[in-house]
Amino acid sequence: MGKSAADEKILSYNDVVLRRSDLDILSGPYYLNDRIIEFYLSLLSSSHPSEDILLVPPSIAFWITNCPDVDGLKDFLEPLKLPDKNLVIFPVNNNDDVSLAEGGSHWSLLAYYRSANIFVHHDSNWQMNKRHAMKLFKSVVGYNGGPSSTSNDKYQECIDTPQQVNGYDCGLHVTATARTICSWYESSENKDGTDLWFSALKEQVTPSVVGEMRKEILGLIKDLMAKQ
Repeated sequence: MGKSAADEKILSYNDVVLRRSDLDILSGPYYLNDRIIEFYLSLLSSSHPSEDILLVPPSIAFWITNCPDVDGLKDFLEPLKLPDKNLVIFPVNNNDDVSLAEGGSHWSLLAYYRSANIFVHHDSNWQMNKRHAMKLFKSVVGYNGGPSSTSNDKYQECIDTPQQVNGYDCGLHVTATARTICSWYESSENKDGTDLWFSALKEQVTPSVVGEMRKEILGLIKDLMAKQ
């Protein structure tokens, strides 16, 4: 496929613009890019419209992690209204080069649950992104709410996170994990402070479910394209 064909815009959904090359990524066993993850999180946000939930786009999460200006970060975070959110989901990427768009080679997920004062990192490849997730945590924790939440918020690596079975499905694990956590949050009446959504992840984020997500996201995109 030529460059112009690959760059052809095929779908605009909320603030996300998908291109024909994104369909190729979903059609084969390839690493998901920022756009596809942002599209799915935006779709998930529309499915879970609670004011308590925030799903942060990859580009925003990346900038929070790597912003060199503390004062600028405060202004940047203000529109997100983090102190008003009870559940916040951040995609984590291991790109260290702020000048390189869509760099990096691995995705993971950092989830904040205010009711338990905890940030939990879910990495499908044995904590490969631990350093990057910790950096994001340290960047955002001071802006997360009042003094009480700032002092009490903890960071946890979830060692029981379901693991990927190949070298390219990390992004699909992020989308499946985000979906499971959002569903847990909206359906759970007794949100246990110790188990949280961990049991749900073990049950619902399996290799077969993760594998099917590629087809599922592709189907969602094609359905929306047909409705344009």
